[in-house]
Amino acid sequence: MSGHFVTFDGQAAPIQVPTGTLLVDAARLAGIQISQPCGGQGRCGRCVVQVTDGKVRTRSALRLTPEDIAQGYVLACQSVIEGNISVQVPPQDKIERRLTTDRTIGDVSVPTSYSFATSQTIRRVVLTLPAPSMDDQTDDWSRLQTALRNRLGLTDVQASLPLFQKLGAALRASDWQVTVVLDLNPDAPERAHLIAIYPGSRENEPLWSAAVDIGTTTVTLWLVDLITGQVRAQVSEYNQQITRGEDVISRIIYASKNGGAEELRGLVTGTINQLLRTACKRVKANPEDVIKATIAGNSTMTHLLLGLNVQSIRLAPFITSVNHLPLTSAREVGLELFPDAVIDCLPGVASYVGSDISAGVYSSGLDETEKLTLFMDVGTNGEIVLGNRDWLVTCACSAGPAFEGAGVQDGMRATEGAVEEVWIAGKNAPHPYEPTYRVIGNGKPRGICGSGLLSLLAELFQTGVVDKRGNFNTTLKTPRIRDGEHGYEYVVEWESQSENGRDLVFTSIDLDNLLRAKAAIYAGFTVMAVSVGVSLDTVEQVLIGGSFGKYINVEKAIQIGLLPDMPWEEFQFLGNTSIKGAYYALLNQQARQRVTEIASRMTYLELSANNTFYDAFMSAMFLPHTDLNRFPSITVSD
Repeated sequence: MSGHFVTFDGQAAPIQVPTGTLLVDAARLAGIQISQPCGGQGRCGRCVVQVTDGKVRTRSALRLTPEDIAQGYVLACQSVIEGNISVQVPPQDKIERRLTTDRTIGDVSVPTSYSFATSQTIRRVVLTLPAPSMDDQTDDWSRLQTALRNRLGLTDVQASLPLFQKLGAALRASDWQVTVVLDLNPDAPERAHLIAIYPGSRENEPLWSAAVDIGTTTVTLWLVDLITGQVRAQVSEYNQQITRGEDVISRIIYASKNGGAEELRGLVTGTINQLLRTACKRVKANPEDVIKATIAGNSTMTHLLLGLNVQSIRLAPFITSVNHLPLTSAREVGLELFPDAVIDCLPGVASYVGSDISAGVYSSGLDETEKLTLFMDVGTNGEIVLGNRDWLVTCACSAGPAFEGAGVQDGMRATEGAVEEVWIAGKNAPHPYEPTYRVIGNGKPRGICGSGLLSLLAELFQTGVVDKRGNFNTTLKTPRIRDGEHGYEYVVEWESQSENGRDLVFTSIDLDNLLRAKAAIYAGFTVMAVSVGVSLDTVEQVLIGGSFGKYINVEKAIQIGLLPDMPWEEFQFLGNTSIKGAYYALLNQQARQRVTEIASRMTYLELSANNTFYDAFMSAMFLPHTDLNRFPSITVSD
């Protein structure tokens, strides 16, 4: 691979880089920091530089006007070096690029109105009880009840048998001083459930809780200190159920087999318990110190977690066992929290729209906006909501796990070693059809995550390596296209340069999976809009949730026909709205009530009963679509 000289303004000497090097990476090699607040996805426009001599190849010019482009301004994160150039870099604030790993505390802020004493039902109280005597032979439980009535006005306190078994020892271990943790009843202030009792005072210790999002592909857990409201650890991992089915339908079928439902329940509780142990280890806590968990997930995931019947979800008329679940305990669910810890599964809407969407609508603010809004949680199940503060309609479509890096030969989660962005040289470049990519952690690649797969498909299409029907162009003279074990494939990296010592490839099967995923989502929101008599042209904003959604390159998503062809300014990327909604509901009982209200007022549209969905899906199986009038900004060559 030939080298080119890059001269940065103010540098004493140029640096030499290979063909295909990103301009932002060349700047880093030269010791120049360029701000990339969006993580190098070409969305924020903050990495703009001016090429004063020579040219670069750029795939994205978002945030730049035609006048800017004429003067040589480019986005450094989207520009590939294919010749000698000189570059002027405007003054930059020095920042560090945050890795997309589960060890990173994301952008999570405690609500300004949060107060442990007033925002939620959990209370921790230190009590000193009078010791019994021959003159006062009141039993231990009545003695504790009296103290709670005098302190908090509680006249109806319930507790489990295992807690009663610990009561006497706890009261006597520290001279009748104890710390109790209660769950108050917001509808009946005189009632409460006693969760835990500890000897002595724990007043200055954290009070641990967890927010959990059970995704079909990925489970995410935030460990939260209820006293401060702060998220102290974030962890995520593949849902172990994926070994028994990549989507909800295949898992429902597996659950119908002998022992399958219990096995799936064990797999998801095992995933949550492992995440809980990992999170607690990071803050030097014990999982049994966690006294509450708020859980969001699609209806199938929550049903499997609780051991509920899921067969009716798959069969017409597609009914869940329950949408609004009662509180339960960690002991009953099989989670390794404090045995009497409160487990609050947030309410869902219908068979294929669960509490992950109820929580997501709340955390995104969709239920309060006057703007006509399209909300999408892009994941294994593509759940979609259309509406505003006055009305909400929702549907779901099975997209498969490809967007989360699963179900793809060399797919992986967005962790260190994952290819997260790809550029492919055009036919007129010095080395046509050669890829350039960015790896999380800047090391050798181990696989390709969801955003990398989307980027790769868009680049293959735009450079003609893949045609609009999703077929590889095998007439191109490049070793990157070859006949592999599963049909034709494109080699992203050779074995000598990969972390695992084997070729990193994108196969025809992978391509078909991605096409199906994007077609399902696009067909879903177009059919839903038509069903309620709304034109997509009238949508004022598009909110994209889901962990994968946080890293979507909007331009490339439009190029493949995943997102509607709309102005960039109308898109907002919100990350995992489900876990954020669960977090807010964990902290604040008013937020919890709002989630319930949202779930109750959403109208569900069953796509499988809509005769137009199949036609819409087949039309969207092309790149970007069979109807190119829907994508006026995309140029397609035959």
